[in-house]
Amino acid sequence: MRAHAGGGTGTGCSRGGGVRPLTARTGAARSRRRPSGPAGAGWPAMGSLFRSETMCLAQLFLQSGTAYECLSALGEKGLVQFRDLNQNVSSFQRKFVGEVKRCEELERILAYLVQEINRADIPLPEGETSPSAPPLKQVLEMQEQLQKLEVELREVTKNKEKLRKNLLELIEYTHMLRVTKTFVKRNVEFEPTYEEFPPLENDSLLDYSCMQRLGAKLGFVSGLINQGKVEAFEKMLWRACKGYTIVTYAELDEPLEDPETGEVIKWYVFLISFWGEQIGHKVKKICDCYHCHVYPYPNTAEERKGIQEGLNTRIQDLYTVLHKTEDYLRQVLCKAAESVYSHVIQVKKMKAIYHMLNMCSFDVTNKCLIAEVWCPEADLHDLRRALEQGSRESGATIPSFMNTIPTKETPPTLIRTNKFTEGFQNIVDAYGVGSYREVNPALFTIITFPFLFAVMFGDFGHGFVMFLFALLLVLNENHPRLNQSQEIMRMFFNGRYILLLMGLFSVYTGLIYNDCFSKSVNLFGSGWNVSAMFSSSHAPAERRKMVLWNDTIVRHSRVLQLDPSVPGVFQGPYPLGIDPIWNLATNRLTFLNSFKMKMSVILGIIHMTFGVILGIFNHLHFRKKFNIYLVSVPELLFMLCIFGYLVFMIVCKWLVYSAETSRVAPSILIEFINMFLFPASETNGLYSGQEHVQRLLLVVTALSVPVLFLGKPLFLLWLHNGRSCFGVSRSGYTLIRKDSEEEVSLLGSQDIEEGNNQMEDGCREMTCEEFNFGEILMTQVIHSIEYCLGCISNTASYLRLWALSLAHAQLSDVLWTMLVRVGLRVDTTYGVLLLLPVIALFAVLTIFILLIMEGLSAFLHAIRLHWVEFQNKFYVGAGTKFVPFSFRLLSSKFSDDVA
Repeated sequence: MRAHAGGGTGTGCSRGGGVRPLTARTGAARSRRRPSGPAGAGWPAMGSLFRSETMCLAQLFLQSGTAYECLSALGEKGLVQFRDLNQNVSSFQRKFVGEVKRCEELERILAYLVQEINRADIPLPEGETSPSAPPLKQVLEMQEQLQKLEVELREVTKNKEKLRKNLLELIEYTHMLRVTKTFVKRNVEFEPTYEEFPPLENDSLLDYSCMQRLGAKLGFVSGLINQGKVEAFEKMLWRACKGYTIVTYAELDEPLEDPETGEVIKWYVFLISFWGEQIGHKVKKICDCYHCHVYPYPNTAEERKGIQEGLNTRIQDLYTVLHKTEDYLRQVLCKAAESVYSHVIQVKKMKAIYHMLNMCSFDVTNKCLIAEVWCPEADLHDLRRALEQGSRESGATIPSFMNTIPTKETPPTLIRTNKFTEGFQNIVDAYGVGSYREVNPALFTIITFPFLFAVMFGDFGHGFVMFLFALLLVLNENHPRLNQSQEIMRMFFNGRYILLLMGLFSVYTGLIYNDCFSKSVNLFGSGWNVSAMFSSSHAPAERRKMVLWNDTIVRHSRVLQLDPSVPGVFQGPYPLGIDPIWNLATNRLTFLNSFKMKMSVILGIIHMTFGVILGIFNHLHFRKKFNIYLVSVPELLFMLCIFGYLVFMIVCKWLVYSAETSRVAPSILIEFINMFLFPASETNGLYSGQEHVQRLLLVVTALSVPVLFLGKPLFLLWLHNGRSCFGVSRSGYTLIRKDSEEEVSLLGSQDIEEGNNQMEDGCREMTCEEFNFGEILMTQVIHSIEYCLGCISNTASYLRLWALSLAHAQLSDVLWTMLVRVGLRVDTTYGVLLLLPVIALFAVLTIFILLIMEGLSAFLHAIRLHWVEFQNKFYVGAGTKFVPFSFRLLSSKFSDDVA
């Protein structure tokens, strides 16, 4: 089937040695930079996701008696990021190092308590509300209670372990007496100090009567040995004692717990008889070497019986004492578990406060702490209220206060997010934290990222499954098990809103592609009429002009071709997406490849052009208007005159040529190549005057290249030659990076733009910095070459949208053909039995191959398109993230404390 679609589907100087008061001039300059409207009233600035928050550097003057309470109030609100004013002081020489060590000691005690509570299988309650930092008056009391509880627990635990060890030893002794009773029989004829063995007439060394006549004294060593050491133990006795020992051993019926290690293992009971004191010493040393548990061996049956009775009595007593000890220990641990959560959180907060206090410096009188913090301008009112609250809680007569100070340093970047935008902001921050006040790509990534993913993943069925999975995570986002799940599941949970939009956009692109598990869906009825191709439906005059079908052609032709130029065959485009009849066509892949390839080029050029336009907003905000005329405009002209014109030709061909004239339509690829080659012979163009328009576009492109290469360096050189020394004249922060040659020339240009030719009084002493024109020129040339070549490579890179969409569709079609189609073609007798496992296997492979593996591939390619092709047009990403002093960032999990 062949068809042609007829329509388109701080100013001034930084802090010196002392603290300077804020002058009226600086305050006025700062007030000019305050955002108007709701932002000035303490609300978050409008468009805060478009650009980072406006920050200011503030000085906190904290009285020594109120510093702890003030920082506690600041930590609860999480408003400021502290700067370390003691960078040259080691951590062991700071003012509050003793308090930090005290907190670490309390953390050690609490970790021991949590470990003992977990060992006793007592549930640890986690409160929903976080307790505040303990007042200084309660810290010593809490420390005494915890130390007393630790000492008591250690003593009780030690006694319990000792009782348990004694009990296990007595149980081993009992088993040893029971087993060795069968080893030796007593003979009353011999003296009670000797033990008689079974007849030893066959012994090759000595018999028992001979040994008695020689006056040798028999000795016995009995005990238990680990099963794995029996063979080596026996060999060592034979070699060391030269055969003058008799070893008898037997395996215990049940494994016993080792009193030393607590491990349950298999034991062997042994009885060693020897004669001579020297051999006896050797035997005892060997037993010690192999960690044998040696117990006294009774000499008579009466003694054995008395020992067994005494052991039974002692074992019963130990069981009773041990149970009482365990009950008391459990009571103590249960009482400790009620307050351990609050103690853990309080100690963490207290330690964090003292860490921040160690970053502060003292004034000359040592009565006031001075801290420097970064704070959003919108939160200054809340910062003052937090200081007042801390001073009020401490009962100080002199309140703590704050003061904003000017600075040349670049502030950290703060972009406020919620649970919906946090995932998209993390994608951008993984590339690099945005520079201060530059345009944030995350606002546009919310739409463009799931859309480009869906272009590569477009399938209605697969997208709907992904959407349902993400919707399930969103609806159960407050479930505690999801927050405490394993790492892979936690990754899905943190990106649940990204998955939700990716699934939703995949449903949309699946409808556009008309692809649902590799099959098309006929929702509105096809726009193609097959019956109109038969000759019987046309007049005889029309039959001679057109190639129509008859019964002979239908019966003998393997492929039938629909001609849209035949009246009644093509009745109009499908209302939404691709017509379902293309799923039956043999040239379906050719048609879809052409459509998706052109669509990928159009989307890519629009995406990159939008990135260049966003760079203009950066230049306007940073007051670099010359960059608009000398950088952004040439970049736009270069992009649009070549690749924008390519998009124009694609759309023009779609609109100008119909099904009747499609055979004479020129090739876009040939026309685009001829634009640069200037062929001698005239070609049939898309429109009249095409050759003149293309030459004009090439002239504009050729003129934009030298402007892009040399415009900015020459302009900065002109600015530099017009001034001998430059100072900062605008208020607020310098928004360009340090040690930049461009900054040297721009310091004076700001006066020209603002109509202010006078320098700040505090900056007249600034010396003239060296201007390196060669470095500026080389940087701009490298940037220009990278941009010009990148326009070509980046446009080709967007063809991955077409390639991955094709791969996903073909994999889905192969999976359907090899599984479901085979199951559906089996006869009805066994078809139902075979269809169930086939569908189950199809579902498993669809989830693991098409959803997880193909979804991960499309996800990574979408990230690459945003990082490389889109963000490098305007996004620097060289900032530092704003990390506030906030107690919410502290972990409240007991597992972290134990670790």
